[in-house]
Parts: sequence; C-alpha cells; structure tokens
Amino acid sequence: MKNFLLLLLCVPVLGRAQNNPDQEEWRQLFNGKDLDGWDVKITGYNLNDNFANTFRVEDGVMKVAYDGYDEFGGRFGHIFYREIFSYYRLRIEYRFTGTQVPGGADWAIRNSGAMLHGQTAASMGKDQDFPISIEGQLLGGTGEGERPTANLCTPGTNVVMNGELVTTHCINSSSKTYDGDQWVSVEFQVFGDSLIRHIVEGETVLEYEKPQTGGGNVQNFGPSVKHDGELLSEGTISLQSESHPVEFRKVELLQLCGCKDPKAKNYKSYYVKGNPADCKY
Repeated sequence: MKNFLLLLLCVPVLGRAQNNPDQEEWRQLFNGKDLDGWDVKITGYNLNDNFANTFRVEDGVMKVAYDGYDEFGGRFGHIFYREIFSYYRLRIEYRFTGTQVPGGADWAIRNSGAMLHGQTAASMGKDQDFPISIEGQLLGGTGEGERPTANLCTPGTNVVMNGELVTTHCINSSSKTYDGDQWVSVEFQVFGDSLIRHIVEGETVLEYEKPQTGGGNVQNFGPSVKHDGELLSEGTISLQSESHPVEFRKVELLQLCGCKDPKAKNYKSYYVKGNPADCKY
C-alpha cells in the first residue's frame, strides 16, 4: 500500500509540462495539409475567390500555380495569414519552378515576396494590386548575372536607412544569387515599428528601421487604409503570386512578444517585448 501511494503522488509531477524559457516555440503557419487559417485576395476578384485554384496545397507544399490561366491578365494575388503580428521571426523555405505564365511582366520572372506589416485582406479594394505593406522580395536567378533575394520593396510604404527616409521602391540585399529550382531558406526578424532584418541561409543581408506608410507603387486602395508618415508597428503576413510558379514548404513564426516575468510559468528568455497580460502564474 505504501508503494502504491508513492506512485500516485508521482503521477502529477511526471505529467506536468515544464517550461524551458530558452526553448524556442516555433508555430507552423502553414500546416502542410491545407490552407486553413489563410485568406486569398486576387486583383479583380472578391475576397477568397481563389481564381483558377491559384493557391493550393499538393504533396505537403503550398503552391502558387497558373495551369488554369490563359494569360496572367494583371491578376496579382496574395494569400494572407489571418492574424496580426508585431514582434516576431518569420522563416520561409521557397523555390521557383517551371515557367512564367504568358502576360506576366519581365520583372516578375522568378519573383514573389513575403509581405510584412500589411493591411488585412478584407480591407483591400477589389481591384487593388498589392497590400500596403513592407515586402521581403523573393527572387530566383535567371542564369544570367547576379540577382539577389530577400530584397526590400515598398508598396505604399517607406523605411529609414542610415538615419534617412528612403523612398526608393526596391533596394537590393547583399545575398548571393540562387539559380535553378533549389530550396532557399529566408528569415525576417521584425521588431514592431523599429527594426526589420532580412536573413538568407543564416546570413544577414539587409536591415532597416521605422517602417511607415507613404509613397506609391500600389493602386486602387481605399483612402482610409493609408495615412502617410504613420509608423507601422504591426500587420498581416502574406505571400505573393506575381505570374511565376513558386512553392513554399515551410512558413513558420516565432513570437518575440510575450511574458517577460521570470516568475511566470510561460516566461521566455528570447522575448523582445513584454506583455504582462500574457503571463500565467
């Protein structure tokens, strides 16, 4: 009987989850099975009208495909994760495949992007081409010359670099060129309205500060969603369809905002911004 009581007393201890404050808890935004949690917005179509099954999941991979298109026809598309994020690390593995659909622009060959701090899919106009956002531009090499990836583009936004406001639409990173259909790992480290850093295969290739609304390079948006000069501290994450087939096999996120009290059960040492409301004791 005494041994039996000891066993009962041990069961709750063994079953209790222990928090490791240093262990990173990555969240899979793409579950590898379907598009659950995502919204689709394609230029000229209503929200979640996924024209020609542009965005799909096959063999555990999220694909942007154009086999249902006769021509591109300016149908720029984005698939939005439904939640809003502020401080985080976003890690994506992507590759370009096949050939560009007829009618796509020359600059859009082997071209996609991860849109950060973006407006919501529901707030986009029916004929709007890009969400107001900060774009981590993803490019594949064409076999001719250098073509870096994880560049910066700014649809309806500006940033600050070296203490000065930058209004140039696209700025190249220092990454190498990735030719062919190889998988590439890119990470975006986003710290609210302060710093954003682009990393390719573990190497920092670009960073800038103070993302904010401003500038052009976005069409047919509602005036209520764009207030020039307003700092962007949070927003949606979306992935692009710009006329060239692309695949994503990993889209995962690590929150950098949460409980920073070491006395709490869910404290994490790597959080950058504290949110006392998240703490559990």
